[in-house]
Amino acid sequence: MSTRHVSFRINSEIFERLERRGRQVGRRRPELMNRYIDEGVRMDDHPGMVFRSGPAGRRPALVDGPDVWEVVRVVRNVEATGDQAVDEAARWLGLRRDQVEVALRYYAEYTDEIDAWIARLDEEAARARTIWERRQSALA
Repeated sequence: MSTRHVSFRINSEIFERLERRGRQVGRRRPELMNRYIDEGVRMDDHPGMVFRSGPAGRRPALVDGPDVWEVVRVVRNVEATGDQAVDEAARWLGLRRDQVEVALRYYAEYTDEIDAWIARLDEEAARARTIWERRQSALA
């Protein structure tokens, strides 16, 4: 991803909050500014989306629901296809249809990112399963 140098004025209180937050999370101010701008634009483009922090990093999620990758995984695994898949996924997840649609629209724009999340989580699950199986074998 290419970058551009941009100069703009920022309120001194916001500047100080960015500095403080950067110290708290071990990130430089420009990194935080890029993150906040990117996430803000994405949330504007996809109403109903937020970003959450967790052990695996920041991830897109529904405001009042699960992470996008979780919705996509359920949609992929239901028996139905098309609009029926959306309805079935909504039932499985306890969401409204429009919430599933919000997640799918976000996924449509950021497919590679979400697929990478799913692949990474699948790898971690496979690794955990291997460790568990080895442990079970040792106990036998």
